[in-house]
Amino acid sequence: MATMLSEFSLIDRFFASRAAARPSGAASGTLGIGDDCALLAPPAGEMLAISTDMLVEGRHFFPDIDPEALGHKALAVNLSDLAAMGAKPLAFTLAFALPKADEAWLAAFSEGLFALAERHGCELIGGDTTGGPLNLCITVFGSVPPHAALRRDAAQPGDDIWISGTLGDARAGLGIQRGEWSADASDAAAFRRALERPEPRVALGLALRGIAHAALDLSDGLAGDLLHILERSNLQATVDVDAVPRSAALRRLPPEIQRRCTLAGGDDYELCFTAPATARASVEAAGHEADVPVTRIGTISALQAARRPAIGWRDAAGAPLTLTLQGFDHFHAD
Repeated sequence: MATMLSEFSLIDRFFASRAAARPSGAASGTLGIGDDCALLAPPAGEMLAISTDMLVEGRHFFPDIDPEALGHKALAVNLSDLAAMGAKPLAFTLAFALPKADEAWLAAFSEGLFALAERHGCELIGGDTTGGPLNLCITVFGSVPPHAALRRDAAQPGDDIWISGTLGDARAGLGIQRGEWSADASDAAAFRRALERPEPRVALGLALRGIAHAALDLSDGLAGDLLHILERSNLQATVDVDAVPRSAALRRLPPEIQRRCTLAGGDDYELCFTAPATARASVEAAGHEADVPVTRIGTISALQAARRPAIGWRDAAGAPLTLTLQGFDHFHAD
């Protein structure tokens, strides 16, 4: 007969024991799992960067997702927030509700979680667990020098707009799983991997310190997320739709699907950032250093009188496009 896991035996078996073997280079947890609170100190002269993301079954992932992939994604989306601030990962907490204590599921989930944590030197320092519908909540802590943080409100007129990696594959994968469109087996597998295993651009965020002005990660789609920079910086933008980077697999889908996925898809977790035109060589060098392709897709300009922050969409020839786009809404999914 299988032994019923208690809350504390679950934590000890699948999480505390792994956290005790600190990842290489992690020196952030003055006191980690095992007390009422963790004690955390950033490196001298730096500020803590803190972010929380929640993943809910049926809203952010399908019930049949591989638990190892879910462990990866749960932490990846939080590390992506640190990347967007130019912050170095230090530690994280994990709180989750589980319908049942399934040992095989927990083993796979914790493997995916810790594989990514160890790769980025990010230490699990606490959390909570309870029974209930599957719900994952991670709070991540990083550090960044006060004047090096990449903020949303720091874009400047004349800045270039850049994108890391490619956009749209995750939304293409969601469309296939929903039955909205189809692709051959190889492309479908690539799309699903993009949806379930995003890669946080931590190295690029660090490399962009002192180069980029403003940045964020693309979690809800380019159309909605870039607007956050414009609203916080009180500026407007022009974007060349045809310059937005996309994978070879996505280019095999119909053009209207490509546009929907790249501009309003969500779940990309690539960086969108602005930098002065004089820094183009430095941006390219940062991408090379981080081993991540970077693509210039548009420009930032001053807000015209009586106008609100907005994005003007253009094609490769510079002709204006009338597009109705919005980012992912967590209360009204597309």
